[in-house]
Amino acid sequence: MHKKWLIAPALVAVGALLAACSSGSSADGGGDEKVTITYGVWAGTQTPAMKEIAAAFTEENPNITVKVEERPWPEYWSTLQTGAAGGTAPDAFWMLAQQIQPYAEGNQLLDISDEIDKEGVDLAKYPKAVLDLYDQGDGKIYGLPKDVDTNAVWFNKAIFDKAGVAYPSADWTWDDYRETAKKLTDPAAGVWGTAAPIDYQSGYYNTIFQAGGQVIADDGKTSLIDTPEAQAGIKFWTDLQADGSSPTLQQLSDTEAETMFEQGKIGMFMSAAFWAPQLYANEEIKPNIDIAPLPIGKERATVTSGIENVGYAGTKHPDAVKKFLIFASGETAANIQAKAGAVLPAYEGTEQTWLDAMPDFPNLKIFVEAKEYSVPLPVQGNAAEWQGMQTKYLTDAWNGTATVEDATKQYADAIDKVLAE
Repeated sequence: MHKKWLIAPALVAVGALLAACSSGSSADGGGDEKVTITYGVWAGTQTPAMKEIAAAFTEENPNITVKVEERPWPEYWSTLQTGAAGGTAPDAFWMLAQQIQPYAEGNQLLDISDEIDKEGVDLAKYPKAVLDLYDQGDGKIYGLPKDVDTNAVWFNKAIFDKAGVAYPSADWTWDDYRETAKKLTDPAAGVWGTAAPIDYQSGYYNTIFQAGGQVIADDGKTSLIDTPEAQAGIKFWTDLQADGSSPTLQQLSDTEAETMFEQGKIGMFMSAAFWAPQLYANEEIKPNIDIAPLPIGKERATVTSGIENVGYAGTKHPDAVKKFLIFASGETAANIQAKAGAVLPAYEGTEQTWLDAMPDFPNLKIFVEAKEYSVPLPVQGNAAEWQGMQTKYLTDAWNGTATVEDATKQYADAIDKVLAE
């Protein structure tokens, strides 16, 4: 036999091995071998929908099983940080825009750009503001949004009725909100008009933008939280505390605002739509719940963000993970989330399905309408670090033992140092 015929089978065998290694086909769910990937999440109310999405994915990809792993907040983040560094992170997991930078800079996230191109994913189906929040400027795409957040005011009609106060109108103002909170407050009954925690995403970032301010400069290098406009947005909240219209920070630390709202101790609180499934499931309070737009300052505004599905760079099954990430943020998965009422999906065209899932909350549409005047959540630099310092620098202002001007000046200096790193 000629030597070339002896060499050829060997080359074919090597080529086949290289092809298998590069595509991960047989060991990555693409061949006959079955693989299991893990999917890390934190929100218990959404976990059933995530399991349904995982099952739907496996039905289309019989060789890939997805195991949903739920951890409580904040254990989720401490476990993820340790796992990403030590090689034990979930194969796929939820990510927040304010958390992504250190994971991206540490090369711990899977670039799925090639899978997006291969599958022809239309990025226009996702809110550009949310996509931009996760853009690390390195030309890579680490995930796709699964949902979108805006903010509105949840309020308890029974507390309004008992106090003889009219429900909020669509064009109510900061002054209206403050006066309403005063009127609803009944110390003898243990009822506060509102809740005023130190909460950047559901709270003071919204009022900073409503006052015409910004949290971070457009170049991302300095904080603007000590400007007069931003200080006005923060004073909205410290005024509510000074009025006695809110539980104290200590009381809100002992029992979070949403829980006090469900207990009938708070007349209204600002937050996102992700509370909808929990409030809808509470048969005792559900008939009394309604939703209003955020009050208007100098302008109408709400911050927006959303969770992305991302993958771990150290996964043993990158092709299977990429395939799952595309599916978990796609139209089929969005409709599963919407029908379950789990969360407002990011995928365009699935909003009505989510609204139809909770017909007793007709004003849920306010969260959808709020996308029209939403602004991206500030997440420049290592946002998790500088946002994590808010309590240290702002608590005295909330408690009335420091001025907003002094507190924000010190906080701005601290933020600038983080942004300079």
